[in-house]
Amino acid sequence: MQPIIITGGPGAGKTTLLNAMGKKGYLVFPEVSRTLIQQQSQLEQGVLPWTDLPAFAELCLEMMTEQRCQASKGTIPAVVDRAIGDICAYLTIGGEPVAEHYLEAAAGYYPTVFFCAPNRNIYVQDEERPHSFAEAEQIHQQLTETYLALGYRVEEVPWGSVEERACWMQTRLKQG
Repeated sequence: MQPIIITGGPGAGKTTLLNAMGKKGYLVFPEVSRTLIQQQSQLEQGVLPWTDLPAFAELCLEMMTEQRCQASKGTIPAVVDRAIGDICAYLTIGGEPVAEHYLEAAAGYYPTVFFCAPNRNIYVQDEERPHSFAEAEQIHQQLTETYLALGYRVEEVPWGSVEERACWMQTRLKQG
């Protein structure tokens, strides 16, 4: 089964929605980049996106490729918090070239990508999310453009309660 992507700009409730999908019986996989930032920031020579974006992108690619492989093996539909297309978008935002191997690796997910837009009411900056809200909106726009260019359909998850959002997404998946 192809893993289902939840993505969007920072501060959009992606992780909360992912957890709600887990409660509905989906296999869920957490955001690789946030985990990497936490791990790498503990190392003296850690690789972080704001100090070495190309090296950080390679770390993400390795972990996201493994994550997609694990997610594809199961008999239960899997949902991932961000995916390889996100790497392409963040490289573009950072002014870095997007190598062909990223574009090729971005294939193989469920054909519809579910987008959560940043929401000023829940947006919080922290160690792993140093972006302003305006930057979060710009990231969201670039992610949308990137996934469309990669050939995916984009569905914007409407705002509502967590349960409403999860039910909406579940309904879309059953239709699709």
